Amino acid sequence: MPKDLTTSQIDRQNILNNDLAIAEIQKKSNSKGILFEGKIVLTKELVAAFYEVDVRTIERYMNTYSDELSSNGFEILKGKRLNEFITAYNKVFATDINVARKIRAMSVFDFRAFLNIGMLLSESEKARILRQMMLDIVIDLINKKTGGATKYINQRDKDYISASLQEDNYRRQFTDALKRYVVDDRFKYAHFTDLIYVSIFKEKAKEYKKILDLKASDKVRDTFYSEILDIIAAYECGLADAIKEEYEKRDHLLSCKEVEALFEKFEKMALWKPLIHRGRIKMASRDMALRDAFHYQLSEYIKPLDKEEYEKFLGAAGDELERLMEENQAVLKRLKERE
Repeated sequence: MPKDLTTSQIDRQNILNNDLAIAEIQKKSNSKGILFEGKIVLTKELVAAFYEVDVRTIERYMNTYSDELSSNGFEILKGKRLNEFITAYNKVFATDINVARKIRAMSVFDFRAFLNIGMLLSESEKARILRQMMLDIVIDLINKKTGGATKYINQRDKDYISASLQEDNYRRQFTDALKRYVVDDRFKYAHFTDLIYVSIFKEKAKEYKKILDLKASDKVRDTFYSEILDIIAAYECGLADAIKEEYEKRDHLLSCKEVEALFEKFEKMALWKPLIHRGRIKMASRDMALRDAFHYQLSEYIKPLDKEEYEKFLGAAGDELERLMEENQAVLKRLKERE
């Protein structure tokens, strides 16, 4: 899905929160700044020079997007820190401006803030080129980490294996309850599975597959995040018990209509609200950032991923987990069969 960084704050923040991508962008951007307090910092004049725009253009964006820029490393130096920065500046550029006695504050951008304003600058051709480079680097990074198969990036989470094994067990309890206590109907398994999916993330299995561009042979549950698997498992466990109790109370096989009525009551229980809300945020936000997949029905839940999320799915821990899973596929298969 095409991304326009000049208009989407979520897309901007998703890149700025991705430390692995930022490090790679910094290597390739050829930007010049001052090493200050252990990081690269630029003045508004240096920012304007890089993007080939007037300083007043930078100042206009500083005023319009002050909150966003401040949250991403833009700040105003004063006092002792300002004097220390000027000393560092003069060493790099061999100037003798001695501005310490002339001004009391100076606006500076760290590298993230420098990229942030580049994402916003619609007037600059250099900013446009840099924006495309950022997007390309993010895509290349994710593809490199996942071998091009982003549909299984969910499995790089350390909680995925236990959630998958648990859900598999409760899935069998649920399908057993449908088999034993509900009238014979070859569509009942898919039908009630879709009811669960729609209740949790507003999409049927077929709709979900289309959004993730899955093949007919792909198992949707192999692509679910651990938090979604946990909610599905809770639904299946609770519904299995509820179906059994209703069967014992009525003393006859339940019709699909009766199970639907039972489900409607079950999904309205207040305890689901915070769990589903959190699950929808996780699914919609992660899929937008990591899979470039947009869940239209969950658009209101999409938020930028934080740095911890990127580390979870793209960092070293995910690399190690992926390696262990590949080495132990046979063991995992036996564990699922034994459950």
